[in-house]
Amino acid sequence: MATASPAFHSHDHSHCSGDVLARAEALAAEKGLRLTPVRRRTLEILLESHRALGAYDVLERLAAEGFGNQPPVAYRALEFLVEQGLAHRIRRLNAFTACMHPGLAHAPAFLICRACDAVAEAPAAPVRKALDAAAASLGFSIERANIEALGLCPTCRGTE
Repeated sequence: MATASPAFHSHDHSHCSGDVLARAEALAAEKGLRLTPVRRRTLEILLESHRALGAYDVLERLAAEGFGNQPPVAYRALEFLVEQGLAHRIRRLNAFTACMHPGLAHAPAFLICRACDAVAEAPAAPVRKALDAAAASLGFSIERANIEALGLCPTCRGTE
């Protein structure tokens, strides 16, 4: 997995999101899963920017496009995407972001800009290893961890 995240750097975003969507579609096909129109559109919405979106933000977009206006529409699609590793839940923001590495085993740390809410996935294997070791020294076995760091992205750092 690459160490640089496109979220905080200038890049060809249509290429970036197109590649992720293509990998997600291939992964769904490989697993025999249905990437229904609402699931696909939800992923596209998440891929439009490197920001986390709340379920109601996603629902608002889906409803405007004729996919229904009841909360379960968005929540079911988001739940599917998270379960299949196509999106991540950012607990700090109570929001969701597209996974930039679908199909790859990874344990990212989420770097969240407190000013603009941009979110980047950073490789966190060393952090996770240290956390597992600290837990093991206490006789604790971690089943799930969500590592999130709050700070300023390069653009917002330049404006403060």
